[in-house]
Amino acid sequence: MNDAISPSRYQLAEIGALLAEPARAAMLLALIDGTARPAGELARAAGVGAATASAHLKRLLEGGLLAVQEQGRHRYYRLADDDVAALIETLAAPRARPVLPDPTGGDRPLRMARTCYRHLAGRLGVSLCDALLQQGYLHTASEGMRLQDDGAHALVKAGLDAARVQALLPLAGRGCLDWTERRLHLGGPLGVSLTDALLDAGWLRRRAGSRALQPSDDGLRRLIALGMRWESGH
Repeated sequence: MNDAISPSRYQLAEIGALLAEPARAAMLLALIDGTARPAGELARAAGVGAATASAHLKRLLEGGLLAVQEQGRHRYYRLADDDVAALIETLAAPRARPVLPDPTGGDRPLRMARTCYRHLAGRLGVSLCDALLQQGYLHTASEGMRLQDDGAHALVKAGLDAARVQALLPLAGRGCLDWTERRLHLGGPLGVSLTDALLDAGWLRRRAGSRALQPSDDGLRRLIALGMRWESGH
């Protein structure tokens, strides 16, 4: 393994130290939906004061887990990238046991469909990724998952806007391990853009106050038409 690109034991220990502080962990979890939030909102999520929150945010920025966006006098914090989101989702999942507890705490909508950073996750995300791969609409290569021409045609035929689908073709996706299903859903830039297209088309809807997503009846029919397997009892 190339030492220039692989993390050292000290870098790994630093990431562990950043995640080991409950207040910092709470801030990261508050950003797992891909939003950008001000320091005051993150302080409330973590249950700490402004000065303490500022110190924690500085550590997370220096550690490469957060990025900051400035708009005038305001600063908004977000996860640095999709890799950080995948790391947090994976570490937040319970370790394998003979009988696994429900990692969503019994939140069925969250388990069914949700955003992981900004892409579709949960049973719906896993089922859609499975279907796209099985139909040959997605191809896995060294640079990641790519939407094929046949897949683009199928998405347009199912009802997605042709221009939006065309914009998906240059994008690379990645398999992201789903923390409730323990199988892969589609992440990366392709996963984010496809999820945005599904939301804009009304196939998916956001649930207020949650990162859970709700498929519309029409959207579910169209996803099933793409080859997705779905049982009404899900």
